Amino acid sequence: MVSQFNIRPMTFADAQSVGEVGFAAWSGNLVLNSFGVEMSERVRQAFHDFPADNVTAIVVAETDGKIVGWTARDGEPDYISDLWVAPDHQGRGVGRALLEHAFLLMKREGIKMARIATHAGNSGAIRLYERCGFNLVWQGLEHSQAMQMDVEKVRLERPL
Repeated sequence: MVSQFNIRPMTFADAQSVGEVGFAAWSGNLVLNSFGVEMSERVRQAFHDFPADNVTAIVVAETDGKIVGWTARDGEPDYISDLWVAPDHQGRGVGRALLEHAFLLMKREGIKMARIATHAGNSGAIRLYERCGFNLVWQGLEHSQAMQMDVEKVRLERPL
């Protein structure tokens, strides 16, 4: 468990750090980074661009002034589009805290169901989502804009 961290809205000044955390989490997952160097560079660019283009959609977790994780609600209000935790902070409560924060915001907005998706082989994320009350509702191929290809995905839902 993380001893002390703060969850707050992202600022434009955080964009580079947010992108670095996202790419580190993506590249640290053997399932996600097994697509070769070209894919890695494409995804690195997507992580560079997304935070700067979506400042108001992102919430960060930081400890000692360093961003260690983030989540985004990009798209539909009930959809958590991103959850990324720095590899050296995974398993320490950051992901759960970011999800709980998103749930709280959604409840305040009157949303009754939270949705999230991930790569079907991302067993660590799926375990976290299930521990946070999500249930698997779909598995199949879906297009990844960042990867520019179809990937095996799962979708999960959680009542709020």
